Amino acid sequence: MKRSVAMIRWSEAGQERSAVWRTASGVAPPARVVVADDRMPAATAYRLACEGTALLWRGDFHNARRLLSAMGRRCKPADPARGFHAHRQARSQRARTLGMLLVPYAEGNVIPLRRAPDVRAACAEVYGPDAPPGAGQLRELLGLIGAHEWRRKGVPVPALGARIHPHHGVFSPIRGEYVDLVAQAPLPADDRLAFDVGTGTGVLAAVLAGRGVRHVVATDLDPRAVECAGDNVARLGLADQVEVVRADLFPPGRAPLVVCNPPWLPAKPASPLDHAVYDPGGRMLRGFLGGLAEHLEPAGEGWLILSDLAEHLGLRTRAELLAEFDRAGLRVAARLDVAPRHNRPADVADPLHAARAAEVTSLWRLTR
Repeated sequence: MKRSVAMIRWSEAGQERSAVWRTASGVAPPARVVVADDRMPAATAYRLACEGTALLWRGDFHNARRLLSAMGRRCKPADPARGFHAHRQARSQRARTLGMLLVPYAEGNVIPLRRAPDVRAACAEVYGPDAPPGAGQLRELLGLIGAHEWRRKGVPVPALGARIHPHHGVFSPIRGEYVDLVAQAPLPADDRLAFDVGTGTGVLAAVLAGRGVRHVVATDLDPRAVECAGDNVARLGLADQVEVVRADLFPPGRAPLVVCNPPWLPAKPASPLDHAVYDPGGRMLRGFLGGLAEHLEPAGEGWLILSDLAEHLGLRTRAELLAEFDRAGLRVAARLDVAPRHNRPADVADPLHAARAAEVTSLWRLTR
């Protein structure tokens, strides 16, 4: 049975028209669409977008980008005094509003607008080289272009002495402190095998292999992450040492070392990329802790790499985390801490500045 194709519909030049709805994030197609071009004032565009009317752009591509920026400046920022949930609501509303500016796609992933860039490679990586003509969010397209550049150039990882190439929708290892923790923590004496649970780009599996672990099984449930990790492992010449498999948390069996860097915040993700940061109800964290003991060899260690940002945001307490350890039959053998090195803790305009300034990322060494 074929799945129905989502469509958008609008009137143009006295005719009723339709197009395939393109989305990499599963966003529903807008119910109301009007045609817009370079004559559209930003104030009008913003008002229509807030009312739920999408704008299918027919003008100059660069002017569409300028209009998107102008609409973004009109979006209300979150009130820092109202906390994390208000910040998330403001971000979600901003995404919905800016997502109302649409661009058309012609055959071959071509944007049929004046001064449009060549986006064929970026779109082929996400939508496929044979994606039908259609229309989609300009905001998403710009994200695809950026993701394509990250994938092409790669992200330098000093702990590897090499680059990791993230795919669209897979979190990039730009926060190097958690990678450095895995590169510095003392390895168990038994270096035969390690599991990397929720591998993402495969960066931690590659670090473990580089440190001499003879066989690493890297798992992820997201097919995009499995493909991405496999690509990076091959690029690094580690395909004989690192096995990438699709699995929900653990592979079968036990290992002397099991590593996991789960999403840090127990909240609902709003996009595919958010899944690397937001873990609804702490599902992955609880799943990892709850299954760790039965997947550790008797003298083995589980390494949980976790930011305490959730604690500073009031989403989880340290006592609750320690209680999860106890319930899972785990004890803390040691802990390594590192402060973030990115620029956001210094940004006083960030609504979450106070929490980010206090954030610490820890590697918890857990044993049965």
